[in-house]
Amino acid sequence: MFSKRTEWRLTPNRFTEAHRELLTGGREVLDLTVSNPTRAGLEYDAKLILSSLNRTEALDYDPQSKGLLNARQAVAAYYKDQHGLVGLDPESIVLTTSTSEGYSFVFRLLCDFEDEILVPKPSYPLFDFLADLQDVKLVPYPLLYDHGWQIDFPSLAKAVTSRTRAIVLVHPNNPTGSFVSDAECRELNEFCREHKLALIVDEVFLDYVHGLQRTTFAANQKTLTFTLSGLSKVSGLPQMKVAWVVTSGPAEEVKNALGRMEVIADTYLSMSAPIQLATPVLLHQRQNIQSQLLERVQRNLTELDRQLSGQKTCQRLEVEGGWYAVLRVPAVQSDEDLAIDILRKTSVLVHPGHFYDFPSDGYLVLSLITPEEEFREGMERVLQLFETMETEQNVVQ
Repeated sequence: MFSKRTEWRLTPNRFTEAHRELLTGGREVLDLTVSNPTRAGLEYDAKLILSSLNRTEALDYDPQSKGLLNARQAVAAYYKDQHGLVGLDPESIVLTTSTSEGYSFVFRLLCDFEDEILVPKPSYPLFDFLADLQDVKLVPYPLLYDHGWQIDFPSLAKAVTSRTRAIVLVHPNNPTGSFVSDAECRELNEFCREHKLALIVDEVFLDYVHGLQRTTFAANQKTLTFTLSGLSKVSGLPQMKVAWVVTSGPAEEVKNALGRMEVIADTYLSMSAPIQLATPVLLHQRQNIQSQLLERVQRNLTELDRQLSGQKTCQRLEVEGGWYAVLRVPAVQSDEDLAIDILRKTSVLVHPGHFYDFPSDGYLVLSLITPEEEFREGMERVLQLFETMETEQNVVQ
């Protein structure tokens, strides 16, 4: 009686079951996978945020398919102030309740039944569910690691078929923290023009740079580009449900895309009036939240490197941005088994690499927005376990 697109495995995986088992047994677990900024011990301006929702204008219903103009102007101002993108037309911006909804709009815009979208691996696992719900087929292309992450262009070329409609980029990638370089951007634009493809670029972590500021794809004019972001990461406010899609590229293609996108958005009219009216204030909150997050990320990275310097078993892969770090660890068992062992033996929660489709075992993913004391203690326990495992292995040999 249910659709094939929802034939997912609904039972918890072994990792989740192990976590629940410990919590049920009363064990206190140090969570090094924290992704919810509202539960990461940050200091929010609660009074200002809550007062921004108390607007008498919210009593009036003013349906605008792209979103209220004032909110879209605030998004355009964000790109000017934060990323130096001058002259972004608010009419090129469509507001959505989340980047997930933004993906849905773009997938529906570009794809017929079982058309293909190229997605990077490793990357965020949400894409699989979004593709299922939109009847789109995902085709992976690999990111390769060699003193940093790069797009494997030969594999990307092999993945293109007559059904391919777009390439997804995550800039910076979650969880690798790697940006698309300027040289890769130029090659991608040429590739898309040659194969008549669009770019779909997820920039939710763009503001969290560990070094020089990177260019936003919202400025890309070389090929049809859909750039997604939102308050969830920009202002650390995932509960406020404000996101957007910026369309850029050749003028005629942009015009055609926006005309169709507006009909899609008008069909749902999903945005809440109070939230749209509050968007300028909520976007401004980034100035408070981002400084806290960047400071914590840097301190946790410094602490991680300090602890890693005292051993030879694990290494941290290069990270250029975002909230996560990837550890390369001995592949003595599957990543899931290893993460379960770590959880049961140390009461520390880390993510196995296979959650993000790493190409092989031997990867763990850590959140760098974990409160600093918890991060320090958790990493000490994890590395002590690896030291014990290495000692036991040497004894056996």
